[in-house]
Amino acid sequence: MKLWEKNVQVDKSVEAFTVGRDREMDIYLAKHDVLGSMAHITMLESIGLLTGEELKILLAELRNIYQVVEDGRFVIEDGIEDVHSQVELMLTRKLGDIGKKIHSGRSRNDQVLLDLKLFTREQIEHLVNRISALIDVLIAQSEKHKNILIPGYTHLQVAMPSSFGLWFGAYAESLVDDLQLLLAAFKICNRNPLGSAAGYGSSFPLNRQMTTDLLGFDTMNYNVVYAQMGRGKMERTVSFAMAGVAATLSKLAFDACLFNSQNFGFIKLSDEYTTGSSIMPHKKNPDVFELTRAKCNKLQALPTEITLIANNLPSGYFRDLQIIKEIFIPAFEELEDCLSMVTRMMNEVIINENILDDDRYQYVFSVEEVNKLVLEGMPFRDAYKKVGLEIESGKFKHSGAVNHTHEGSIGNLCNDRIELLKQQIIDQFDFKTIEQAEQKLLAV
Repeated sequence: MKLWEKNVQVDKSVEAFTVGRDREMDIYLAKHDVLGSMAHITMLESIGLLTGEELKILLAELRNIYQVVEDGRFVIEDGIEDVHSQVELMLTRKLGDIGKKIHSGRSRNDQVLLDLKLFTREQIEHLVNRISALIDVLIAQSEKHKNILIPGYTHLQVAMPSSFGLWFGAYAESLVDDLQLLLAAFKICNRNPLGSAAGYGSSFPLNRQMTTDLLGFDTMNYNVVYAQMGRGKMERTVSFAMAGVAATLSKLAFDACLFNSQNFGFIKLSDEYTTGSSIMPHKKNPDVFELTRAKCNKLQALPTEITLIANNLPSGYFRDLQIIKEIFIPAFEELEDCLSMVTRMMNEVIINENILDDDRYQYVFSVEEVNKLVLEGMPFRDAYKKVGLEIESGKFKHSGAVNHTHEGSIGNLCNDRIELLKQQIIDQFDFKTIEQAEQKLLAV
């Protein structure tokens, strides 16, 4: 029997259709469901719906179940609809009627909202750590290779001098901006929906501030109707932030594929990150970057998918929202894998230190020569025309030296400021408060 069934059992084909992949996705939420239940029953005891002894017994068994999850032994049994039902079943089997008391004052609606928020904020912490590690690698490579010049491009035409310092550093700063958006999404996620029940509150005198504090949330979703309206919205908001990270990785992957080709020859990927051809023995294909690009482009579609599932739904809960779990939950692991792989490749990439020795890049210094003439007193338009005529006649020459000193340029990368900005953003996540709250709940 399901939690909601009375005397009539649902048709098996209907059950399979409505449950879908919920049981599979709910495994990801299991430990969060246990934590939420621990906070909820602690609050229930404080308002007299559980005795002190009942709370002690229930907390002990929930800690046992949490360990089962951590050990990878938690399963949702056949015939059990979701993680909430499985946890309650395990409690009831072990403790009898006491286990049936944990659902007072809540609905599966606010349970799954809570589980998703606890899961998401944990996944955001993983992403932040991965992004931070990649930024560190990019900054280190930027500093290491800051004096190695490469051509910059506009319209895929050789334009002006750039450098590996600028190239690596540009992606580092892009990821810092992505962290800023992720922080905003985290702040929306880190609000407690527990106590909103089915979306209209409860006649029990629930202490929602208490569960907010117990679970380490910044604050609660105050309005119970809005708490339910946040289902889908939170996922969409977080997915927009994830899409920003994916866009940065995708662009970096495209650059790397281009720069790694023989026609460019700017970088060389370690052999372990390339694959061969079944017919051409000389080939070393940048498959890892190509797959990164494809995976990250797919991740950029995630906000649209979620929007289309939740679009135009009125207030209140609808089963449509269940489908969001199937695309939202696995996305974190995919993005983490991409971040991990790109970090490794960027750390081990081999740099060509003599790119601009090739005569094909001589005109990359045309603007440098124009600026030199302007500094000597020639009007800009006259200098521009003079250099242009030299290029047309084949007489253009330049030493290859550049002298860029302003903030963010070849000679003044501002990597230290990028690193400082990164740390200032990361500090605002305050993961420590969450960790301390969860550890306190789990402490015997």
